[in-house]
Order: sequence, then structure tokens, then C-alpha cells
Amino acid sequence: MTEEKQPAKKQRKQRPRAHHGEGSVFELKDSKRTKRFVAQITLEDGTKKKTYHATEKEAIAARRKMLNDFEQGRIATGPQQKLKEYLEYWLEEAHKPTLKTSTYALYRRHLDNHIIPHLGHIQLKKLTSDHVQAFCANLLQEGLKSGTVRLVHTILSTALDDAVRWKRIPINVCETVKLPRHARRKVQPLDEEQARRLVKAAQGSRLDAIIFLALTTALRLGEILALRWEDIDLEKKTLQVRHTVDYIWKQGWVEDEPKSASSNRSLVLPHVTVEVLKQHRALQLEGRLKAGAKWKDMGLVFPNRNGGYFRRARLYANFKKLLREAGLPDIHFHDLRHSAATILLSMGVPPKVVQEILGHASISTTMNIYGHVFPSTHQDAMDEMNKFFRE
Repeated sequence: MTEEKQPAKKQRKQRPRAHHGEGSVFELKDSKRTKRFVAQITLEDGTKKKTYHATEKEAIAARRKMLNDFEQGRIATGPQQKLKEYLEYWLEEAHKPTLKTSTYALYRRHLDNHIIPHLGHIQLKKLTSDHVQAFCANLLQEGLKSGTVRLVHTILSTALDDAVRWKRIPINVCETVKLPRHARRKVQPLDEEQARRLVKAAQGSRLDAIIFLALTTALRLGEILALRWEDIDLEKKTLQVRHTVDYIWKQGWVEDEPKSASSNRSLVLPHVTVEVLKQHRALQLEGRLKAGAKWKDMGLVFPNRNGGYFRRARLYANFKKLLREAGLPDIHFHDLRHSAATILLSMGVPPKVVQEILGHASISTTMNIYGHVFPSTHQDAMDEMNKFFRE
């Protein structure tokens, strides 16, 4: 008895496996769908991106476009992860080793306080401009200033720029968000007469030399508080700005390099400032003897009563008190820097020299901040031009 020959099983035709950067077009058999043709490409991580079309011609065109977008980096190939997970990697692993401590602390604070609580639960690839637009609106409703909202947006946008570069997302959705207008705080510099009144009111106080130095050198407060005697040559009348210091939440006092390369600068001191610093050093030596064993020798020019860093909160309180005593406007301490620059410009000091004293990276920064000083200067220039052509 012969065995009945079984019919051979019909082998299912296998589509060739596509590697990343390749693509295919095929038809869904026995499908009742209107769009039966599939355009497909394989991404770097092995996943497939598909689109569905009514005709084979449309599918071929779509495959071609997807391949082109893939080559141009417009198709994300990164892992599925929530925004919180990505931001933690972005800050802690990718950038923390190269960031200034103060910059890292700034990013960390805004991630923890604002970005992650509001947006961290959303998948990175599903974050939209609408999400970010609503987020910025909510921050304003919570009472944040427009400048802070813009800063938070900048941090998120910077992180998403990296995500695009690393091909985790196709576009940065922050780019189309409309931001609140930046309400720049009005600078309130003291004029020459007001500056003299403040100096007089400060005589004999703990801020005597600090205020005088701020008004004659335009140093930032962080630069003043980090200043050491080794940075000053009283004989040569020079001062070297090498450090800045601030008290950072969860980290304590952090001393760092100045704000920028141009902020690391050498200044020539006026003779009057040198005399004030000499008197201040003599008083500091007396205070050091009184402190005895409590004194912590850090070599600071403006320490607290025990030699450590002078707390900003205490300095601000003393400064406000002096303003009231002198009958002056309620300005910020940083306005002393603006006052110094304004006085220098009104005295006819060239803007380029003022730029170097301030430590600005470019003359345009100086002109943008202090352009209001120049109308009278321009008038003086035109008066000189009148004299020239009338002679």
C-alpha cells in the first residue's frame, strides 16, 4: 500500500528584512481598510515607522520622504522616556561635569521647582508646543515674573535642543511658544550728588569701604564679597577680579570664577579708594583681635565679624537703612554698579574704557544698558561741531 502523498504546504512569502536607513512598501492583503498600502522604514534602534496610504504611488512617495527625513535627522530614534527621566540625564550626566556650580544650581532649582512638577510626567516624544505654552501661562498665574518665566523656558529649550541633536525628538517644541514680554527692571543709578550723600551716610558703618569700592570700581557684589587682600596691591593701586561668591541653596557658599572671561579683569584704583582700603584694613585688624579664636582666616577683604563670608541678607538690610538715613531712593545694591558706570560716562570717560572696567564682553552690552546717559553727551558733541564750523 503506497502512502498517499501529502500536498506541499504553501510557503508564506517573507518580506526581506529591512535594515535602518532602508524602507519598503507593501499591500495589506484581504484588508477592508481604505488605506491598504504601507510605507515603512527601519530606524536605528530597530523599531519601524509606518504610514498608511490609499495607493501604492502615495506609499512610495511617503517612504521616500521618511527616508529623507531620517537622513536629515528629522525623525526621532531615541528611547521612549518621560520628560523627567530625560531632564535628569541631561543635567546630571550630560552637563553637570562641565557647568559652573552656580549655573548647575540654577538649572537644578528650576527643574525641581517648575519644569518637572508641571511637565515631567509627559513622554518626551509627546511633548507639544501647547503643553509648553500652557506651562508658561501657569507660571505667570502663580506669580512668577516674566523674566523668570523666560529663563525657565530657556532652560527647557536648551535641553530640548540637545534632544533634537541626539535624535531623541524631531523638533524643539519650545521654538514656537510665545513668551511674555520681558519687563526689564528700570535702572536707578545715583547721580554724583546722591553718590556723595550715600558715601557720607556710610562713614563709620560696616558698609563704609564696600560702598565706596562699589561706587568707584563698579564691581558686582559677588566679586566684592569674594575679594581677598592678595588680589589688591595698595602700593601699585591695582585690583584683580579673580572670583565671585554666592550662597547657593542646598550647597552653601560657592566660590567660582567671574561671570565671564571678560569679567576676570585688572583695575586701576583711584587714590581715594586706596586710602579707604588702608583705613578699612586697619579696622579689620582690630576686629580680628577682638574675635580671637573665633576668627576664621580666609584672607577676605570684607568678611563677617568672624572672618567668614559676609551674608548678603545682612548687607542688604544695612544698605537699605543707609539709603533711608541719606534720604535716597530705595535702590538695589547692584544699582551702585550702574551708578559708577553712569558717573564715569557723564564725566566723559570713553565707553570702551567703561566697558573694560565693568567687565562686559562687548561694547554693545554697555551701550544697551547705559544708552540713556548719552543724549547730553551727544549734545556736547554737536555743540563742539557748531563751534568748529562757525570759526
